This record gives sequence, C-alpha cells and structure tokens, in this order.
Amino acid sequence: MADRTAPNCHLRLEWVYGYRGHQCRNNLYYTAAKEIVYFVAGVGVVYNTREHKQKFYLGHNDDIISLALHPERVLVATGQVGKEPYICVWDSYTVQTVSILKDVHTHGIACLAFDLEGQCLVSVGLDSKNTICVWDWRRGKVLAAAPGHTDRIFDISWDLYQPSKLVSCGVKHIKFWSLCGNALTPKRGVFGKTGDLQTILCLACAKDEVTYSGALNGDIYVWKGINLMRTVQGAHGSGIFSMNACEEGFATGGRDGCVRLWDLNFKPITVIDLRETDQGYKGLSVRSVCWRGDHILVGTQDSEIFEVVVHDRNKPFLIMQGHCEGELWALAVHPTKPLAMTGSDDRSVRIWSLIDHALIARCNMEEPIRCAAVSTDGIHLALGMKDGSFTVLRVRDMTEVVHIKDRKEAIHELKYSPDGGHLAVGSNDNSVDIYGVVQRYKKVGECIGSNSFITHMDWSTDSKYLQTNNGSGRRLFYRMPSGKEVTNREELKLVQWASWTCVLGPEVNGIWPKYSDINDINSVDANFNNQVLVTADDYGLVKLLRYPCIKKGAKFKKYLGHSAHITNARWSHDYQWVITIGGADHSVFQWKFVPERKSKEALHIAPQETLADSNSEESDSDQSDVPEMDSEIEQETQLTYRRQVYKEDLPQLKEQCKEKHRATAMKKRERAPGSRVKLHFIHGYRGYDCRSNLFYTQAGEIVYHVAAVGVVYNRQQNTQRFYMGHDDDILCLAIHPLKDFVATGQVGRDSAIHIWDTEMLKPMSVLKGFHQLGVCALDFSADGKRLASVGLDDNHTIVLWDWRKGEKLSAMRGSKDKIFVVKINPYLPDKLITAGVKHMKFWHKAGGGLIGRKGNMGKTETMMCAVYGWSEEMVFSGTCTGDICIWRDMFLMKTVKAHDGPVFSMHALEKGFVTGGKDGIVALWDDTFERCLKTYAIKRAVLAPGSKGLLLEDNPSIRAISLGHGHILVGTKNGEILEVDKSGPITLLVQGHMEGEVWGLATHPHLPLCATVSDDKTLRIWDLSPSHCMLAVRKLRKGGRCCCFSPDGKALAVGLNDGSFLIVNADTLEDLVSFHHRKDIISDIRFSPGAGKYLAVASGDTFVDIYNVMSSKRVGVCKGCLNYITHLDWDKRGKLLQVNTGAKEQFFFEAPRGKKQTIPSTEVEKIDWSTWTCVLGTSVEGIWPVISEVTEVTAACLSNDRKVLATGDDLGYVKLFRYPVKGKYAKFKRYVAHSAHVTNVRWTHDDSLLVTVGGGDTCLMIWAHEPEGHREFKQCDSEESDIESEDDGGYDSDVTRENEITYTIKALSSNMRPMIGVKPHLQLKEPSVDERPPVSRALPQPEKLQTNNVGKKKRPIEDLVLDLVFGYRGNDCRNNVHYLNEGADIIYHTASIGIVLNLTTSCQSFYVEHSDDILCLTINQHPKFPNVVATGQVGDTGDMSATSPSIHVWDAMTKQTLSVLRCFHSGGVCSVSFSATGKLLLSTGLDPEHTVTIWKWQEGAKVASRIGHTQRIFVAEFRPDSDTHFVSVGIKHVRFWTLAGRALLSKKGVLSTIEDARMQTMLSVAFGANNLTFTGTISGDVCVWKEHILVRIVAKAHTGPVFTMYTTLRDGLIVTGGKERPSKEGGALKLWDQELKRCRAFRLETGQIIDCVRSVCRGKGKILVGTRNAEIIEVGEKNAACNILVNGHMDGPIWGLATHPSRDVFLSAAEDGTVRLWDIPEKKMLNKVNLGHPAHTISYSPEGDMVAIGMKNGEFIILLVASLKIWGKKRDRRSPIQDIRFSPNSRYLAVGSNESSVDFYDLTLGPQLNRINCCRDIPSFVMQMDFSADSNSVQISTGTYKRLVYEVPSGKPVTEQSLIDRITWASWTSVLGDEVVGIWSRNTDKADVTCACVSHSGLNVATGDDFGMVKLFDFPCPEKFAKHKRFLGHSAHLTNVRFTSGDRFVVSAGGDDRSLFVWRCVHAPH
Repeated sequence: MADRTAPNCHLRLEWVYGYRGHQCRNNLYYTAAKEIVYFVAGVGVVYNTREHKQKFYLGHNDDIISLALHPERVLVATGQVGKEPYICVWDSYTVQTVSILKDVHTHGIACLAFDLEGQCLVSVGLDSKNTICVWDWRRGKVLAAAPGHTDRIFDISWDLYQPSKLVSCGVKHIKFWSLCGNALTPKRGVFGKTGDLQTILCLACAKDEVTYSGALNGDIYVWKGINLMRTVQGAHGSGIFSMNACEEGFATGGRDGCVRLWDLNFKPITVIDLRETDQGYKGLSVRSVCWRGDHILVGTQDSEIFEVVVHDRNKPFLIMQGHCEGELWALAVHPTKPLAMTGSDDRSVRIWSLIDHALIARCNMEEPIRCAAVSTDGIHLALGMKDGSFTVLRVRDMTEVVHIKDRKEAIHELKYSPDGGHLAVGSNDNSVDIYGVVQRYKKVGECIGSNSFITHMDWSTDSKYLQTNNGSGRRLFYRMPSGKEVTNREELKLVQWASWTCVLGPEVNGIWPKYSDINDINSVDANFNNQVLVTADDYGLVKLLRYPCIKKGAKFKKYLGHSAHITNARWSHDYQWVITIGGADHSVFQWKFVPERKSKEALHIAPQETLADSNSEESDSDQSDVPEMDSEIEQETQLTYRRQVYKEDLPQLKEQCKEKHRATAMKKRERAPGSRVKLHFIHGYRGYDCRSNLFYTQAGEIVYHVAAVGVVYNRQQNTQRFYMGHDDDILCLAIHPLKDFVATGQVGRDSAIHIWDTEMLKPMSVLKGFHQLGVCALDFSADGKRLASVGLDDNHTIVLWDWRKGEKLSAMRGSKDKIFVVKINPYLPDKLITAGVKHMKFWHKAGGGLIGRKGNMGKTETMMCAVYGWSEEMVFSGTCTGDICIWRDMFLMKTVKAHDGPVFSMHALEKGFVTGGKDGIVALWDDTFERCLKTYAIKRAVLAPGSKGLLLEDNPSIRAISLGHGHILVGTKNGEILEVDKSGPITLLVQGHMEGEVWGLATHPHLPLCATVSDDKTLRIWDLSPSHCMLAVRKLRKGGRCCCFSPDGKALAVGLNDGSFLIVNADTLEDLVSFHHRKDIISDIRFSPGAGKYLAVASGDTFVDIYNVMSSKRVGVCKGCLNYITHLDWDKRGKLLQVNTGAKEQFFFEAPRGKKQTIPSTEVEKIDWSTWTCVLGTSVEGIWPVISEVTEVTAACLSNDRKVLATGDDLGYVKLFRYPVKGKYAKFKRYVAHSAHVTNVRWTHDDSLLVTVGGGDTCLMIWAHEPEGHREFKQCDSEESDIESEDDGGYDSDVTRENEITYTIKALSSNMRPMIGVKPHLQLKEPSVDERPPVSRALPQPEKLQTNNVGKKKRPIEDLVLDLVFGYRGNDCRNNVHYLNEGADIIYHTASIGIVLNLTTSCQSFYVEHSDDILCLTINQHPKFPNVVATGQVGDTGDMSATSPSIHVWDAMTKQTLSVLRCFHSGGVCSVSFSATGKLLLSTGLDPEHTVTIWKWQEGAKVASRIGHTQRIFVAEFRPDSDTHFVSVGIKHVRFWTLAGRALLSKKGVLSTIEDARMQTMLSVAFGANNLTFTGTISGDVCVWKEHILVRIVAKAHTGPVFTMYTTLRDGLIVTGGKERPSKEGGALKLWDQELKRCRAFRLETGQIIDCVRSVCRGKGKILVGTRNAEIIEVGEKNAACNILVNGHMDGPIWGLATHPSRDVFLSAAEDGTVRLWDIPEKKMLNKVNLGHPAHTISYSPEGDMVAIGMKNGEFIILLVASLKIWGKKRDRRSPIQDIRFSPNSRYLAVGSNESSVDFYDLTLGPQLNRINCCRDIPSFVMQMDFSADSNSVQISTGTYKRLVYEVPSGKPVTEQSLIDRITWASWTSVLGDEVVGIWSRNTDKADVTCACVSHSGLNVATGDDFGMVKLFDFPCPEKFAKHKRFLGHSAHLTNVRFTSGDRFVVSAGGDDRSLFVWRCVHAPH
C-alpha cells in the first residue's frame, strides 16, 4: 500500500526570469537598500543586482498589476486582479506582509500611491466606476472612497506639497481631488484652448499647485491648479507611459523607446534613446522609469529591465530579460547541463543558465513556438511551431539543421527517443509522426488512432514503445518506430518508461481530485530517483505528490506564484531544480528541490519557505491518515444552525404581509393584557454542542448560556439573573480577563456578538456586520482590549476586534473546516491560534488581514481545545483522540495521552493545567504535562447532599472546565453544571435536559411542581418553589412528546414517540400501566377533569383513543381527523373533547365513545372548558401573527382565572394575550428568551408562574407572573405589538407638506416653464440676405448707454461677490437658527449657503461650500469646539460620488471646512446633532429606510448606522449629557437609541402605561434631568418619557403642532415653538421650567393670523425664533419685546424683480402675495405690501415714481411709489401676467401674459387704463419683454424659444432682419436672440436658461438658469457655448436677475429657495 501522505520533500522558489512590462506602468523602483523591486505574475521580486540574488513576496493569489513604493523606500504596496482583489503592503527587506487591505475593490487594483508621510495609501479599482479609495493602511481601514471616473484611470498621485490633495488621470480626463472628512471631491482639469482634450497616461506633482502629466500624443501638459497652463510639445514621439519625480527633477519614458531627464522646472537635461544602444531594438517601448542619483532603471514592454548610469548613458546594462507578450508553452531541459530552453508565441527561443540565472542565447524564429525538445546527446534542439512545422537547431550556435512542415495544425509535443535515434512529433492533427534523426529527419512512421489532439508523449527506456495522451482523455500505446498501435495490454506490463510526463495512467491517478472529470492539469514530470511527481495546472498551482500515486485525490504540497495557467513543468537533468513556465504571465520560474533529509535543516533558514509550503488544504481527500471521528464531534461538525427565518427577516416579512392584510388591520384590535411575566429561572445549560462556556465572574457568581439567554447564577442564593440582549441561540461565551465582562456570540443571518457586564447586565458593545450564520468561538486578549471571533460561514472567517470601539481590526478566511476554538496570544496580542477539524493554525495580524500558517504535525488531527502556556511560543492543544499536543511556535514537540476519547476542554493555571474529556474525568497536570497530579471522576457516588438535582449517568462527557474560588467548575454534555471541591465532593448546581427536543410539559394540579418529557428519553419532575431543583428522573425506552398529571396529582401519564404510553406513580415514577396501540408519536395526552375517570390519548395516526383509567380498557376511538393531532382539551363535565390538527382543523368529539360532533362557533365559546391549550377557534383567532405563513403558533395555555392566554411559537417568542382573543392580530406582550421554537407553555395551578419549554434549546424556563393591578412601575421588558397602531398620527398641513416634499437635486432639475421647441443653441441660423461687412453703415450700438455712464470710460465687470442674502429657509426646515458668540451673531441658512449675521453691524458672511440645498443645521455646544457648525444637504443616490448627500462641518467664524461626510442617506440629510463631548455627530436621512448614522466627524469615520423607521423621521438628537443615547421622532414614531460599540440598539416608546394614549406623529424633542425626554406632537401635546416609557402628557402645550423645542444647557429651561393663533394668554412661543410644568407665553408681533414657529434657540435673556414665514425674530425674555432681524418671502417662487432706476433699492414680487422693497446699503427690508393674490412680475417706471405689478390671476396694478396708493388697476386677461414694462418715454405700458399676448396701454389717457392695442400671432406664452430706446418697438421672448419684434403701439410684427439689427434697445432681459446664443450651455437638455439681464454699460450679461447658477458673460455673445464665470448658491430654478443702477450690484431671485441674492460687481481696472 503506497503512502497516502504528502511527500516530505519540498520546493523553494529560487529565481524568476522576466518582468511584467505589458499593460502595467510605473512598477519598478530602487528600495532604500539599493535593491530593485518589481513584480512578475503573482510574485513581488526584490532583486539585489550586486549579489545577483532574488527574494520573493508570495502573499498574492493572482496577477499583480500595480505597485507603489513607500516614501521611506522599504515598504512596498502591491495590488492584484481577481474577483475579490486585495492590496498587500510588505517589507522589501524581510519580504513579510505588514498589512492586507481588502473588501473594497472588485475586478482588480489598477493604481496605488503613498502620500508624503506614508500614512495613507490611495488605490484605484478596475470596476466600472473605477472606485478611488484612500486607506489608513496600517489599520487596514478605509478613510474615504468615491467613484473615480466613468472610464479607465491610468495613474494617481498625491500632491506632495499640499496635504489631502490628489490628482488622477486616465482616458480623456485629469481630475484634481481634495480629501476632507470621508469625502473625496473631484474637480475636472480644464484643458481650455491651451491643449487638446486627450488621454493622460502619467503624472507627477510639483510645488505651487503645479502638476506635470504625460499625454498619449507625447506632449507634456503642465497644470496650475485645475487649469492647463502650458504644454511641452513633442517631449516624446508618442505616448508617455511613465513619469518619475526625484530630488534632481523628473524622468519620463515613452513608447518611442526614449528616456528623458528634466530639471525641477521641467527644462530638458538630456535624452537617452534606448533603441540606438547596443542592446536596443526597433519597437522598444518604455513602460517604467525610476531615477535615483546617478542610476536610472528602465522597464520595457518586452519584459526587460535596463540600468543606465547617467554619465555613461549610451551603455545601458540589461539586468533582466524575459519573454515578451504572448503565450509561453515550450520548455525543454538539457540532458547533461544545467540549461533550460523555452520558446514562446513571441517567436523567440531562449536558453537560460540555471546556475548563473541568466539568458545565455536567444534566437528569433519565423513562427510562434509551441513545444521544444533536446536530443539525448544535447546537440540538437527541436522546436514545434504553431503552423504545424518543426525546426531543428544546433544548440551550439543556434543554426538551422532542418525545417519540415508535414502538418497543418500546431505541433503540441515532441520528444527524442532515449537512444537518440528518433524524434516523435505530436500535432493537433490527432497524429504522431516519427522521424529518423540520422536520416536527416526523414519521416519513418506515423501513429494514428487518436480521436483528438495529442497532449503528452513518453518513450520507453528501450525506445521501443511510445505512450500518448490526447485531448479527450485517452491513453494510447504504439510500437516504435513503425507507429503501430499496441492493443494487447499484456505486452505493456513489463515496459519501463524513460520519462513520465503523461497526465493519464495508473501511476498518476492521484493527481486528479476525487470526484471531478476536469482536465485542468497541463503538465506532469516524474522524478524517479526521489519518487516525487510535479504537476502544473490551470490555477497557477505547482504541486508535489508522491510517485507513483495510485488512488485519486492524493495528498500534495502546493506552491503559488504563477498567476494564471502554468503550461509546462520539468525537472532539470540532475533533479536539482524544477522549471515551470506560465502561459499568460510568460514567466519562467526556477524552483530548488529540497529532498527530505534537507527539509529539517531548511526550517531554520529561509523565512519565506513556510509561506509557500502550505500543507495544502484542499487535499483532505482520503482520510486514511485521519482516525475515525468521535461520534460526538461528528455530530457537532454537522450542525449548521441554519434557520428558515431569521429574526432579522421579520420586519420585512411583516411589511410584505401587512400589505395583504391592510383591510383587517384597520379594524379595532384587541388591546394587550395588563399583566406581565418576568423570567425567573431557567433549567438548562448548553453543553451538547458548545465547549468552554462556563466561568466564575468577579463576584463569584457563575456565568454561562442557554438558548438565547446569558445566565448569571448565584450559587449561594440559588437565583439567576439574565442578559436578554440576544434574539437567537447563543453559541459561545468568553470572559474578560478581569472577569466582569462577558462576550457572547449568536446564530443569525448577520450574527451579533454582545459584550455585556455581569453586574448590570447591560450591553457595552455589539459587534455586527461580519459573521454570517453564526459565531462559534470567541476569545479576549490578555489586556482585555481585543476580541477574536470565528464565524460559521463556509470559510469560518476570523475577525479581530477592538470591541469597545466596535471596530474590526483585521479579518481573514479561517479554514474550510470547522474551527472549534480561537485563542489570542496572552503575550503578543497580534498573534492568535485557531484549532478545529483536522487543523491547527498560527496567525498574526497584518493590517486589515491575518496571515495564517498551518502547524506542522505530520498527520492532521482534529483539535478540540487549545491554550497558550507559560511563554509566548508554547501552545497546548487537546485532540479528538485524547492526546495533548505540545507546540513550540508552529512545531509539534511531543504528545501526551491524557484521556480516553476526545479532550473537550482545558484551562491554564498559574502552575499547571486542568483538562476534561469525554471520559467524564477531570485531570490536574503540572506545567509541562509531565505528570498528572490528580483526577476527579464525575460519579453519582460522590455527589454532595446539597446538590440541586441528580446525575443522569456516571462519567458524563465534560464540555467545559473553569477554576476559581477553590473549586473546579464543570459543564457536561448532559446539561449539568457541577462544582468540584478540590477535596473531592461534587455539588450539582444547575441542570436541564440533554440534547433532543423537549415537548412534553405538565404542571401539577395543586403543588408547585412540573413534569417534562423529552426526546432525550427521560421523564423528569422539577420543583418550581425556591429550591429550583430536579426532584426525580426516570429513563424511558423511547423519547416522549407529552405528559399529564391526573386531577388528584397521584398519577402521571406519558406519551412516547413509538405510539405507546404509560401511566406512572407521580412520586416514585414507577409504572402503573402501559399500552401500545398506535404506530405514530403520541402527541397529546389528557385526563378528564373531576375524578380523572377517562384518559384521552392523541396520536400522529389521526386518532384520539379514550381509555377508562380504572378498568384500563380502551372504551372509545375518535375518528374523522384528516391530519395528525396537535392539541386536546376536555370540557368541565368530562363529556366533550376539543381537538386541533396539523392542518389547522378544529373538531369536537363526545366522550367516552368518541362520536364526532358539529358545534357552531357561537356555541363553542359558551362551553365551559376545563383547560384551553388549543390554538384554533374564534376565541383565540387574534393569536396568529401577520406573518403566519412562516411561523406556527405551537402552544397555548389559558390561565386558571381565564384572563390571560399565553402562547409559544416557532420563532421562540412567548406572548401574552387578553382572553378571549377575538378579531385578528390582537395586541400582545412578547418575550424573547427561547431561541428556536417554543414547544409548550403551562400556567401553574395558582397562575403565579408560567412554565415554558423550548424545542431545540432543551430549556425549561420559569416565568414569574405579575397580574394586573399590583404593578409597581418597572421597566417593561416586553416589546409592544407587531403592527403599529393604524390610527393616523394626526394631521397638519405644514407637517404633511414637510413629510411629502421631495427635494430637487440641482444637477438633475428640469425646466420650470413648460417650454416647447428647439433650444437656441441647436437652432440653425438662416443666413441673412445681406452679408456685407457692416462697417459701411456704422451700425448703432445695440444698446443705448444709460445717462449715468456718459463721460466715463466704460469698464467691463470681471467678477461677482456675494454681498447680501434676503431669505431664510423656515417653511420646510426646522431647528436651524442659532446664536453664536454669546449672542453677538446668529447663524441660519437658505438655499445652499450658511449665513452668519452679525447683529451689531448687520453684516453677513457666507459659507458656500455646499453643492446643493442645505436642509439642516446644528451647532456644537461643547466648549472645546467653539463655533463649529454642521450642515446637511440634499443629494442624489448615496453612491459616495460628488452628487451624494453630504454633511459639512465648518467653523462659523473663519468659514473653513473642517470635515465633509459623504453619506448613504439618498435624498438628503434632514437632521444633524452633535453629542455631549462634541466629538460625535448624528445624522438622519431622507432615504426610504430613514437611516440614522453616527460619525466621528473629525476623522470622517462612520461609527454606526441603522434603519430608523419605515416613515419619515423629522429630528434625531443626542441627549445633552451623553455620547451614547439619542432620541428620534417622526411620523407616528419615537425611539430611544443607545450606541453600543458600533451597534445601534433602540427601544420604541411604550405608551401602554397611560390609558388610551396613542402614538401620534412626533415633531420635536427636548431633554430633562434623570433621563426625562419631552417630545412635541402634531396635536400640540407634549409627551413626557422616563427612559422609554410614557409617564405623562402635557395636554395642549400649544394649540397646533409643537414644531420645535430647545433645551437650555445652562439652566435646563425649555423653549417650545408651535403653530397657533396669537391670543391674550397664548402664543406660538413658550418658555417652560425644567419639568415642563409651568410656562410663560410670548406673542410674536408679526401681524400674521396664525404664527407658526419652526425654530427656537435661547441665549442670555433673549430667545431667537425662526418662523414659517421666513422671519427671524429676537424676543426679550423680560419685556417680551420682538425685534425682527431677518425677513424673506415665505412662499415662492419670487417671480418679479425690479431695480430702481437711480437708487440702490429694488422690489420683489412673489407667489406669497407680497411685494417687498429692499434697501441694499441698509441691508434690510424697507416695506412690504400685501396684495392678497400671488404676484408674478413687477417694474419701475423710468423715473422711479410708479410701479406696475402683474398678478397671477391676470390683473395688473399700478402704484405710486411715494404714497403706496393704487393709481390704477385692470384685469383684461384670465391667466398669469408674465412680464410688465413701461416704455422709456413713460407713455406706454406693455403687459405680456400666458395667453400668448402682449397688451399696450397708453398711460397719458389716465388711470382707467383702456387697452389701445395688442400683439397677435405669438406662438406661445410670453417670457420677457424689452422696449427699444425710442419706445417704438418691443422684443418678446416666448415659450417656443423664439424671439419676436413688434411695433409700438400698433402691435405689427417686424420680420425684416436688417431692420431688427438696427434697433437700439433700452434694456435687454431676453434669453433669446442671436446676440445671446452663447449663454446656452451644452447640458441644457432638460433645463433652461430662465432669465438674463444686460448691464447698463452694455458690456456684460448676467443669466440665471434651472440649475440655480448665476453666470456672467460678455455681451454680445453670438458664439455658442461662450466663456463665462459661474456663481453658485441658489437652489434650483432662478426666476429673475437684474443689474442695479450704475452696475453696482446684480440681484438674483430664487424660485425654489424664495431668496434674494445681492452680488457686488467687481469692475475691471482702467
């Protein structure tokens, strides 16, 4: 029998020939040690040129394609391709991994770059978005990520002179990035006119914001900031692939084969043309350059590396060569010399010296080469070609001997016979030709018979036979040289083969995996001397196996390095080396063979070996060398803990089901019961599938787990306390070194780990997001700061956490096999071990990853437990065979036999160890496991008298051991917890059922006892009184599912799983009688009430048998059920039986005969039932949940007072309902403690306790019942019901608007006006008749010059600066006005700008960095962060790109951005709040999930995030004294949140404490001392909460919704603001005391009918109020005086805008029905007129004495400015007036409306305003109108993008272009016309330019558009897409823009933002 293990010898990588030059750039550098670092295939290479040595980095598992060098030049980062590619940072000196960065990119990592300090690394992915990611690489953490570009990115670099700035370039773009917070914000480089937009291939940064970049055409583009400053033309002949900056300057390398050196100012120094040098050749292309001092490294496309010494630059040294691009297939080794020959598709054949590691000859052929062979004498080299020919060369001088072409298809294999006489040539034509060598290669034979191409051939040693393999997996034999096929296998038996390179045949069966038929092994070569075989496959693996290997799936050692398929592998002639060649990576690897005897010595030398020498994982094929598994372990490895439904799925399921049941849900639902239960005691301990989960706490209590509960047991008082934070089975438990905290891990789809404190039972941290299915092992580090966890996913992922922060430090796939234990090294917390099925692994942390190595132990054993010993390298592990393995580092030193059967648990002591095993023995050992000091056998005989129960059997399997307090604590597989005294006696503390489901449960009729029966084949009696112990136990033949006490309590009936049942004496448990009448499970059993005369026995056979107890006879059978029976109940008289079946049917039978009865449901309710345990019927229909499709209610029990029904269901919930439970979906109280299904529930005889049993969790839980009435006010531990109350939360128009608003994203906005037609920049110009140069007719200027400019030199406007903003966003945002600097300044926002207003100077300053509307604002109140503001904005999807929503944190005084947080709140951020210390920021989103997120804003790191609510959340605020608690309020929602580590835990507000309280829509929140919270509601009430329970309601604090509340930190007073009519007593603003009991109301003197306060803030003696009407008012607390600080239009859009002809004042008219007069120098509103109707347009008369206003209803009004009296009004139209204009001579008024008309009125005829004419044939509505200077014409722009000109006052159209060209216009506000075609931009396909205004000087035009931009152009601008400056700040849709007199200001009016912006004009100097 051949040895089945992997061979003991191994391979070590010695040399790699080649360099990856193709498809990669910038991947070749000098390290600090002057070595050269580069990569080839999947290997990082460090090449020492002086010593001609290579070191290898082997941490990648696929092709490396990018490399960056750390600024200190020792560390290297490399990135690879693959589905889940990762980045390794490694040390070029030790070639060990320092950090692994993973889980962000897909496809591959295209570029890498370190920043100047070397702290951060940036990477670019190959995914479709070319994601850019910035890493804190030491911690393996992502700092920021963003989509890079839509097309490929070729290079990225940090700006080395400005921190947090990067530049990236690629296909047709260059982008300049800034990093702030977690946001990467790009600006595209502007190519402008200086250079063509083209692909940029490489770049380098210089100082003063200068960036040099190499372009595809060979130019160098020089950038300053984001603008192209100049180009260096023709720096290279074609594409510049590489640019390298060093101290002396820059080196560039291009496709033209040149390297150029430039000085620091990019002046040329020299050029080196490599094509012209000795080694050069045509087509040489440079891919990488590195300049250091006087040396330059050059990497080429064709895999060469040159080194150039600068002063001797025409003699470059060729220091590395490899094959060029193209597959590499041909490999042959010389028969007598250390030479290898390779031939490739690059048509070259090369000869390599294996000793000198160098290329010694090269020859180029005509065709691609596919195979090679050297003749036996080493003289000839035969090459097979792709075209079917083959060539023979002389090895000596590479001259051709012959060239023969007999075939059409490629030659894939050729071989010389051992005697040198013949050459066999196998081709893809399915045949082998035999040629005679001596006869000058004459064809002498042909082998046919193969049905596919020939893949491999071998000669026999006597040269008489040839064996072949072909592509279809057939193996054929031929006689030589004739080529006749051998079919008689007998004659082949004695054949000896000269070589073995075939992949088929019995000798090499083992190279194929057991159950696969794939042919992915490309090459094999046997080493007969050492009996090993090397194979090469498609996955880049080189494997070593024993030869021969007869059985499939042999063991092997595997080596990575090649990335893709390896095409060939051969031993050198003396078996010293293995040569392998890669197909796609066209590299040649040379491996040193280390035979067995040397392996031992080798262990101490190279650190690298151990990396590659992986004792392969996939090769656990035939387990002959692994002993049979122990049955217990076998069982445990099979458990997957998968659930049909996870608790995490419930919310979604509920939502889906709710849709179906909307109608029923609207009906009145039964209220929840008044009484409640509280978990009191659990009988059970999870020992059957968990280990080492039992410990002493600091206080001497005992902590363990069972079901979903963490239990802290006090053994003195025999009481338990519970940690109830988990919602599914806990699988593992670890204790903190200080023994005060415990970590527990649970089952779940995204399974959580909770760290909780054993005193308070509160969670300290919850770790989620990494483990699927469950967490199976945990361990704390010795300092208690770290926690290691292992998941149950297929890869058994290992995660190392900083648990307090909730941060993942590192993660890695653990092993394919189950891991049982993880332990962190107590001396070095960066190291850990894992042990489990057939493995032991030693790990160390590397950045975000872990590097693991297998323990060397010869045969692989399954490890069950492990501990570290007394020094950092000593490890002890217990195996499944009872041995203890002793390890030093990774090496097994020795084994000691410790137990019979597996060692399940071990514990390290100060001076030794304690172990426990399946044999039921506890052993104490000395510290070296030399001798066993003492053993304790767990036996009944030594059980101490004080025990709380009975041992089921002697020597139970021990699963957990722990020491402390002079005792040994032992947990057994049978669910017992025992305490062993050092002197011998054993006390049983807690016990439960063993493995197997528990279903049977019965409570005693008058004593506090219960009985249970389980699938573990035991019947047990438990004492429920304070002694909490098991009184009796009896083993049964079979498992049981039900039991029942007789009414007198003396007998106990038990139904078993085989269809039999017995009646036993309830005291002694001895048989009284037994029957076996059925085959299927007995599912329920019941004595009739009263005397217990009858016994009803229900079975799975669908029958109920009725027995007479006295006569022991069956007296009746109930037939007619269609399905198995689940529940039975008797009526009080003992005459009627109620039966439920598995098909949800309900039947009634008469006793004792069993006749079936039909009873209408109305009657059923009247029947007096003795017990009710059924789950069907109208009186309990409300117990079935909304999601009853996925869950069953398995059990129910009605209390004896018939008030409360308890139920248990498949999801592990115990629920209480008010009985009877009529109507669907009743409300309930629910409790989670059981993990899987609850199988049975029973009340005790006096209803004082509820007893429940869990199926899979084997627990018996005892709950104390607190009936209604005597409830002291305690924390409710129940969750309220499933469906939120369907009553609506109240209605208010403002709230509804705020809830339903969808905010426009500026970048996506569409046009505001319903335009039709072709946009101006797309219209074709009609050529005018008369195209003569216009000089002759001295054209008048297109505009009249305004008088105020006469005599001055006209100056164009260069820039606009924002000077003033009138507006405040109050109508749909709240809590957004705050005091700063002790009340000297206030801060608020409108549109996309934050405004700081100084109250003394009334000067405004602005924060303008937001790219879109601000929705929320908050200030940091911590003294460490003065004037720090956070603002959140609208955004598109949360894909982290520039249009994503973001939060800016900034300094209100300096306006400097401190951090930008890009977030996933798609839609926008609607609320922000700082924590008490000011370090955390809470944000709430408008996304459909209404996510809440917590940030560390200074680092830009997201701490935690969670779905908030199904409906809108309005506000979420931190408690002012906390960094971990906050409250969120919204539509029918209030939640109290806690941050634990990185998890957010929340509780809904509980209303049930106050009669008839209902969940209203909550709008605002404030806080009081002692955990009080106040929430303002939509109805005007304020709710007061203690913790999360409603304690009182302040009714009608306001008459309308309470929109805002503010908690003053210094004195705790609370300000509220609401919506109400001002009255004597009340006001919309109130100041309350700390408890919200007394208040003082303030009236806001605004003159509004209803005041609506949206924001309040309290300073010293002043209250700041923001209203819905866009006013900000300051109210004095003492005198209640109001001072209006800010005014604005309350509803928009602001359509009308008019500037005074001579003063700096202007008018605005808006949708809110007001016209307002604003004064720019005074910075305030002077006056406001209420018109009562929405106004649309407004205009001053030329003298400024009159104002004309056009209304939305078609009316227009003329006011006199001086008196504000109406001079005249008229309504001739029914649709909105769009523009209104006075003629320059003040005679005419033109009125343009939506009815496609312009009406003319003559003002000299007086105020009755009769229309004198109108313009007809206007194709659409009128937008803008302008008069000519002579008042004789008017131009009109219309909704079809057409400009028309009409005569005044006749209204005749002017069509002749030459006439129109001569008109001088008095004003120009049209967006249409040839003069302004240039204002239309390229991306106006959805949105339009909406307004324009030409300056009075006639030199500029300002425009506004639907994107919210103000732009400044030169006028006229007839060229398309004219140059301009753009000014941001407005929201979407600008409505109007005007210059003030003298062109001093531009005023722009906003549509969506209802704000007026005043921009100061900056004029060009003279």
